[in-house]
Amino acid sequence: MLRKIRIILAVLFFTGITLLLAGIGARWWGWMAKLQFLPSCLALNFAVIVGILLLTVLFGRIYCSVICPMGVFQDFVIWIRRQGGLLLHKINERRLRRYAAARKAGKDVEKPSTLKKEVKHFEFSKEHKWVRYTVLVLTIAAIVAGLQVVVAMIAPYSAYGRMVRTAVGLGGGESLAPALIVAAAVTFVAITVCAWLWGRAYCNTICPVGTLLGLFSKHSLMHIKIDESKCVACGRCGRGCKSSCIDMDAHTVDYSRCVDCFDCIRRCKEGAISFGVGKADAKDSVAPAKECADNGRRQFMLTAALLGGAAITAKAQEAHLDGGLADIVPKTNPARTDRLVPFGAESVENFYSRCTACQLCVSNCPNHVLRPSTDLKHLLQPEMGYENGFCRPECTLCSEICPSGAIKPVTREQKLATHIGRASVNLDLCVSALGQDSCGNCAARCPVGAIRMVVDQESGRKVPAVSEEICIGCGACEFLCPSRPISAITVNGLAVHHE
Repeated sequence: MLRKIRIILAVLFFTGITLLLAGIGARWWGWMAKLQFLPSCLALNFAVIVGILLLTVLFGRIYCSVICPMGVFQDFVIWIRRQGGLLLHKINERRLRRYAAARKAGKDVEKPSTLKKEVKHFEFSKEHKWVRYTVLVLTIAAIVAGLQVVVAMIAPYSAYGRMVRTAVGLGGGESLAPALIVAAAVTFVAITVCAWLWGRAYCNTICPVGTLLGLFSKHSLMHIKIDESKCVACGRCGRGCKSSCIDMDAHTVDYSRCVDCFDCIRRCKEGAISFGVGKADAKDSVAPAKECADNGRRQFMLTAALLGGAAITAKAQEAHLDGGLADIVPKTNPARTDRLVPFGAESVENFYSRCTACQLCVSNCPNHVLRPSTDLKHLLQPEMGYENGFCRPECTLCSEICPSGAIKPVTREQKLATHIGRASVNLDLCVSALGQDSCGNCAARCPVGAIRMVVDQESGRKVPAVSEEICIGCGACEFLCPSRPISAITVNGLAVHHE
């Protein structure tokens, strides 16, 4: 029963988070992203952090088998491997039965070739402590140093987000950044091969979240228990343990690596394995007392460580209006003096120091403003561009679903009063300044009235003028400018946002 409940919950979370990362149902599944442990730490969401740690102290690493999408993905790969092995085994048995029946009937038939039996069996392996704790320390150091690229490469939620975003984008015919495709492909191959051959080795060797939660699950109140009086040493539990944490000879379980999948309970035919409260005997302890004390100290050290104007512009964007003054050719993202980061980010530094590059905001942006960056310093972290759309003042979706605090919640009213960038005009590209036609598209579409048409003293033509005190940097002017391929108006970001 415990295993069935765990599987049902895991399927629900896995489906919800996958749909969310694919840009579907953000209003329904958005809360699931906020339950991811590492993004919650970056967002300083203490309620979620304390909740997950308490859950781990009480029941062990349930989080890794239910809430973490990468953990459930690995379970799915392992399940496919097992089912494929069982299918081959059944085919072999069927062939041999037919052969035996033919021989019994006196027929001279050739013995059929048997397919290699691929039923995956695991065996106990010792914990690779130096790898686990080195990766954990390096992850914490990268977070403190603001090297989010390092965190994004190994964080389980971010890695799964890249995989989903790339699969959905390629399936939908989108043009994705090569860096994103390569990173997602490498992650998918590495995780799949690792799970296929060694089960939950990634979770118990590389994943920093698994290592940190393992420090707490080692002393969990409820855990897997082995009754030696009932055990017949058949070894079924150990061979089926995808975490390779059951020592069949010593009848012990490494609770720091056990992810509470409950497969061992199902496989034990003697009822010798159970899950419940109980203090383990000395021999049930994986580490001696001194080592436990050292791990406790290490655990302490590591864990201490105006909507009216907006409606007009929204309609313009949906129709992809360009003023009717130029051929419809693709726009190019111009070179900006300063980076643009979303409303709610507060500053460029805050955004990139917290972002885990999970691609959640990119997948769910209805305006196609966000895309993964390709520069090494902010590799795969989102950046803004207005060649495909602009940031509608009435849209606050990315701020609602960001789980790491990189984009903090903002209201529509706050968004209209927050300045993330300033628009500047290049009169050498402006069709009005060049006398090609009377445009004024930017002034007519600005949702906050920051642009007006004024008479140029030299040419006598009307040209756009930007009020920097009013401009919020939404990009409506840049996107709707008819100049191609570079807009006559470019929005440059502000290092620190202000109202």
